[in-house]
Amino acid sequence: MGKQSPARADRLEAGAAEAGAGGSWQWGSTPKTRRALLEAARQVFTEQGYAQTSIADVVERASSSVGSLYHHFGGKSELFLALWHEHQRTYEEAASKAVARLRKADETDTTELFCAGARAYLEGSWLRRDLTLLFSSGDGPPDFEVAKRRRGSEWVAQNDVLLGLADAPFDRLYATMLTSLIGEGARQVASAPNRRQANQVIEAILDYARRLLAAGPWRPEGLTT
Repeated sequence: MGKQSPARADRLEAGAAEAGAGGSWQWGSTPKTRRALLEAARQVFTEQGYAQTSIADVVERASSSVGSLYHHFGGKSELFLALWHEHQRTYEEAASKAVARLRKADETDTTELFCAGARAYLEGSWLRRDLTLLFSSGDGPPDFEVAKRRRGSEWVAQNDVLLGLADAPFDRLYATMLTSLIGEGARQVASAPNRRQANQVIEAILDYARRLLAAGPWRPEGLTT
């Protein structure tokens, strides 16, 4: 076997410290340990930022170990991305449920459906404002911006479908503008100094969205499709 890297050796040493008396891995309650690490990561990343946070900071806050963190996430970068993915899933679930409730009430107006999903998204930005500001700060692992751009493209495509837009450049631009309005608006909501102002920002964003939705996609003169 080749010589182990120092990082690999540290991981094995940390893991060995958690081995049970019989030599098998003893990770305890895996979901509970994973949850504790995510909660600790949320606290430490939002307090110190990604770059200034060490794995030791997270495991100390979680009352866990380096071996557990590597076992569940693979490293600091992966932990940060796992926290972001969970944040995104919470956004998506809230928006989807809001749209589904309106559809169940026989609402078919795409403006109302879009604004219901957008409101749920923006409300979540205030409720989880620590994470919203963290993930919009520009402080993250190298591959984080790529992941955000990919998710942004998926979000635009979902809004294309929701609004019943055509597969055409100007429609795509229109969906991108609406999506960007909500995405940037989320940061403004999270930055509000109190709930009252956050509510005012949410209403302003939705008003801008309604104006764009009423106008529809721009079309060059003479273009009908």
